[in-house]
Amino acid sequence: MTTRRLGFIGIGNMGLPMASRLIDRGYRLTVFDIREDAVQSLLARGARLGKSPAEVASEAKTVLVSLPTPDVVREVALGTNGIVKGSMVRTYVDLSTTGPKVAEQVADGLGEKAIEALDAPVSGGISGAKKGTLTVMVSGPLSVFEDIKALLEIIGNKVIHVGKKPGLAQMMKLVNNFLSATAMAASSEAFVLGTKAGLDPDIMLKVINTSTGRNTSTEDKFPGAILPRTFDWGFNTDLMYKDVKLCMEEAETLGVPMWVGNAVRQLWAYAVGQGGGPRDFTTIIQYIESWAGVEVRKSGEGNLG
Repeated sequence: MTTRRLGFIGIGNMGLPMASRLIDRGYRLTVFDIREDAVQSLLARGARLGKSPAEVASEAKTVLVSLPTPDVVREVALGTNGIVKGSMVRTYVDLSTTGPKVAEQVADGLGEKAIEALDAPVSGGISGAKKGTLTVMVSGPLSVFEDIKALLEIIGNKVIHVGKKPGLAQMMKLVNNFLSATAMAASSEAFVLGTKAGLDPDIMLKVINTSTGRNTSTEDKFPGAILPRTFDWGFNTDLMYKDVKLCMEEAETLGVPMWVGNAVRQLWAYAVGQGGGPRDFTTIIQYIESWAGVEVRKSGEGNLG
C-alpha cells in the first residue's frame, strides 16, 4: 500500500476505471472533471476534488490525464488554469489519444516549467481499463518512464516504452487504431455481403475466427456487440473517426500514401455526418446494412430486411 498522492483529470469511460484501480492500490487522488457527477464515486472513496487542473497540479507531483480530444488536452495542460500553472507537479502523463503534434506542443510547454511529460495512450477498451489489462504505449525520457512504470502497471499489464521523443507513443496509438478501424469497416462490409448472400452470421464467425480473416473485430466486437445487436462496446464513433483522421494527417505530413486509409476515413466520416458520432463505433455496420437492405444478426433472428 502507498500514501502517495496523484492527480487524475478526466473521469470518463476510461478515466473512471483507471482512477478506481489506483485507489484500489492505495493511492490518494485529487481529481477533476468538468462534469461534477463523474467524480462522485471517487469522492465517496476518499478522493479529493480539485477545482481546476491547476489546483490538481498544486496537490500532486504526478498528474495523469484521460481526455477526449487534442484541443481539450492542450487546454488542460497549458491553458489559463492548466496543469502548467500548478505549484507541485513534476511529471505529467497523458493517457489520451491526441496525436504527435499536440504531445510535442504540450511537452515543450510543460518543459519550460521543468515538468517532465510522458505521452502514454492506452489500448484495450473499457473492459481492459476495469481489469487492468490495457496496453500502455509510452514515450518520453527513459528515466521518467522507469520512475512511474510500476504505477502504469496498475492500469495495464503491457507497458511498453516505444521511444524517447515526445509523440512517438501517440503515433503508435494512431497506427494501432487505424488498423482497428480498418478491421471494423472491412469486417462489417464482409458480414453484410455474406449475410445477404445467404450465409449464417454465426457460421461465418466460426469459419473466419479459425481462418486467416480473423481480427479483433471478428473475435470480440461481432460476437460481443454486433450479432446480439446491443452495440455497446463502449467507444464512440466520433472518437474512432478522430483517431483515423489524425493518422491520415500524420501520413500526409510524412509523405506516406494511404489509399486504404483514406477510404476507411471516408466511411467513418460518413457515419459521423449521418449523426452517428455519439453512437457506439460498432454501429458502423448499420450504415452498410441500410444500403444493402439486410441486418446481420445471431442465427434464427431473421437476417433479411
